[in-house]
Amino acid sequence: MTDDAREFWDGQAATFDREPDHGLLDPAVRRAWADLLLPLVPPAPVSIVDLGCGTGSLAVLLAEAGHEVHGVDLSERMVAAAREKARVAGVRAEFTPGDAADPPCPTASFHVVLARHVLWALPDPGAALARWVDLLKPGGLLVLVEGRWSTGAGLPAARTRDLVLAVRAQAEVEHLTDPALWGRVIEDERYLVVSRR
Repeated sequence: MTDDAREFWDGQAATFDREPDHGLLDPAVRRAWADLLLPLVPPAPVSIVDLGCGTGSLAVLLAEAGHEVHGVDLSERMVAAAREKARVAGVRAEFTPGDAADPPCPTASFHVVLARHVLWALPDPGAALARWVDLLKPGGLLVLVEGRWSTGAGLPAARTRDLVLAVRAQAEVEHLTDPALWGRVIEDERYLVVSRR
């Protein structure tokens, strides 16, 4: 990723959590994300890496459930906000500055790789997915939350599924239309892709 991208996300850090699904400040939105993600992952504690973690809202949510969470984000300001969020929540989670496309993490080190609204923004999503799969322990779980936004940016669900199937044997798509996840009614395509093998 470029210095321009890093600077852009550094500039977003102070206001990033104003979006309901970013900050999870509304208890109903937070509960909706917990209800979506926690049943997907194995029982705690398992090791989870949150790639492109932003201000760490999902990482903290998972750490509160007893998981061992590591977040990676290109923006040092986002990482600083995530560390503070974990401190305030009283949970242990590790956050590292780094490129989500090629995270500074050892191979075969996580039970779960999670990325939300990251893949679409990467210059080579296929290469990133191959790297992410390398991070998984045998039998590991890949969880992607993506979308095709009303602006025209993003990835359609079928494209993301095809990208996952190029590096994994299985991919399930679930469309995420529940307004509780987003804090409002949405009209664009937002979805979850889960790959268990």
